[in-house]
Amino acid sequence: MAKPATQRPRVPSVGRLGLVEPTAPADLARLGWDTDAHVELLWSLSRAPDADAALQTIVRLAEALDGDWHQLNTALLKDRGLRGRLFAVLGSSLALGDHLVANPRSWHLLEGAVTLPNPAQLRRLFDECVADSGPSAATVMPRLRTLYRDQLLILAALDVAPTVENEPVLAFSTIGEHLADMADAALDATLKVASASVCKEGEASPRIAVIAMGKCGARELNYVSDVDVIFVGENADPVTTRVAGELMRLASDTFFEVDAALRPEGKQGALVRTLDSHVAYYQRWAKTWEFQALLKARPAVGDRELGEQYIAALMPMVWTACEREDFVPEVQAMRRRVVALVPAEVRDREIKLGTGGLRDVEFAVQLLQLVHGRTDESLHVASTVDALAALSSGGYVGRDDAANLTASYEFLRLLEHRLQLQRLKRTHLLPAPDDDEALRWLARAAHMRPDGTHDTLGVLREELKRQHLRVSRLHAKLFYQPLLESVGPSVGFAPGMTPAAAERQLAALGYEGPQSALTHLGALVNQSGRRGRVQSVLLPRLLDWLSDTPDPDSGLLAYRRVSDALSEQRWYLATLRDESAVAKRLMRVLGTSAFVPELLMRAPEVVQQYADGPGGPKLLDVDPDAVARALIASTARHPDPVRAIAAARTLRRRELARVASADLLGMLEVRDVCAALTSVWVAVLQSALEAVIRANTPADGGAPARLAVIGMGRLGGGELGYGSDADVLFVCEPVEGADESRAVKWSGLIAEQVRTLLGTPSADPP
Repeated sequence: MAKPATQRPRVPSVGRLGLVEPTAPADLARLGWDTDAHVELLWSLSRAPDADAALQTIVRLAEALDGDWHQLNTALLKDRGLRGRLFAVLGSSLALGDHLVANPRSWHLLEGAVTLPNPAQLRRLFDECVADSGPSAATVMPRLRTLYRDQLLILAALDVAPTVENEPVLAFSTIGEHLADMADAALDATLKVASASVCKEGEASPRIAVIAMGKCGARELNYVSDVDVIFVGENADPVTTRVAGELMRLASDTFFEVDAALRPEGKQGALVRTLDSHVAYYQRWAKTWEFQALLKARPAVGDRELGEQYIAALMPMVWTACEREDFVPEVQAMRRRVVALVPAEVRDREIKLGTGGLRDVEFAVQLLQLVHGRTDESLHVASTVDALAALSSGGYVGRDDAANLTASYEFLRLLEHRLQLQRLKRTHLLPAPDDDEALRWLARAAHMRPDGTHDTLGVLREELKRQHLRVSRLHAKLFYQPLLESVGPSVGFAPGMTPAAAERQLAALGYEGPQSALTHLGALVNQSGRRGRVQSVLLPRLLDWLSDTPDPDSGLLAYRRVSDALSEQRWYLATLRDESAVAKRLMRVLGTSAFVPELLMRAPEVVQQYADGPGGPKLLDVDPDAVARALIASTARHPDPVRAIAAARTLRRRELARVASADLLGMLEVRDVCAALTSVWVAVLQSALEAVIRANTPADGGAPARLAVIGMGRLGGGELGYGSDADVLFVCEPVEGADESRAVKWSGLIAEQVRTLLGTPSADPP
């Protein structure tokens, strides 16, 4: 009997399932999944991050299983957990799909109650593989590779299963720790193979410790990461070195890239050193970044006793690294290098190195550990998340800030994991902004869902903006908010750090007079009412910008003085709060020049010109010729020469502040600076001359002579600098019918009065 026209078939169409490949209907029919019995299974498939990829891999897997396909097919119908794990991993990772097709019986690893093996169980699995395969590298390494990929398959399937079915969510820390445990097990097995390959039969293997560094050392490893190592040998002899080299070669060919570039002297240094040699190097030659790298050092495999001796000998040096004379410039140089590493065209897509990315969080956390770890052993932890928790508990970072930064960090790491899992390639790059298909896959793989306002893709885009902005904002607060709490009222935060800790942190951030800096901070944040509250909000970001200037100490003092001078100007703090370009440019100027802050205190309106207008920076909107005309016109309104000169100085001061600010901010070429300075000086001379002539010309008669001022030197050449004298000659010519001696005497009087008025001491530059 025909179905009523209004009755919808139970089996959903490929369109409703989100399958867009033309082969999808035929693939479902080939698998026998186009029946009512498979409806629940089909809806599970539709929730895979890439349902088409999952279906196509299932078809290939069915072909590889051949007669055993019915066993998997039956299990998928009955086992919701298996469906979630298998469909999710096949829709997330093309590379693991290929592995499963090449090793089809590995699907059994995903059925039933799947749990992650602990570190001891992992090592036992890898050791048994070596024992069963024999010592030959050619035989055992392919089997170890298959075992490693099988374990990766289990972890990835458990990780992504919640995108398809209601499965438990693995904690971020669990994934990084398990990947590090897998790396340890793989390296341990490879070390046994390498030793057997290098050492003759009956010859004892050399004592060697493999120290894990970086993310592996901190047990926060990615799905695809270089595994950074340092080798410590009882002897640094050729045999030990060959074993280390063979381990690197075998492991890099089989599992992941093994990198020993963090060793003393980098790639130019010996691959293996004795413990004494390591200690001597770090005592005499190591740079600050090398101590920073040691924060994550961990004995991973090999001789345990030797590895622990290495840690015990070197870690005390790590916690005194901030006392080194070159600590601050090296830290600042490292930050600049990180930024410079990212090509401008992909900066917005870089999860790791871009602004508001993972490296911002990791760098800030490690610096705070180095600064305060000398006196606080609770900070002696390796992972970024654990370190943030310890910094929060110690009062070095606000509780809410630490929680928010941890959430942002884990979100960005989640995206990094999903991107790497797709093809098991090392990457930190988001898809291009116009690649909607790739971004939609990433959103689904990260378990994002429409929120009523945006679809899945829109949710991802909004979340990326929010997280990058939050990391950028908190990056500055991480360093400076606890400092402010140590000198001012704390609202909603953990108690601020001690004064001694605050001074250490300021010194590490480039302040040579940390006690004075704390005094200035206290004066700023403890102002009454609105001003103190706004300063508390502004200062973390302002201090971050100041720390990148040549003289942050003088810059902070100048900021305090400018803020005091403009305390009654309501627009001042509001502008700094609402227009970050103004605040950032002001900090650059204050931390670079002792000359300009004095001008700004007497010409505060120039600060408003630090903003951007429709055509670019407002500092460049001014025409020097128009300034000169305005200056001359303004002084012409004053019959008293003293008041006229005062008006001229006011306008010149404003123009000097504008030109000097634009100059310091790199907005003007040198020739433009010289031209503007010359123009305003010529206008001042013209105004002074006219004012004095007006005051000395009889009301019933004209001036007895005409006067001209001839510019000499740099003034004449139109290349005045900020501190240049205005070298001039006065030339007079008696008017027709005037007595020459009287005209010359009058002209001399005029010239002397001009010189005296312009030379009168004042707070303005000469």
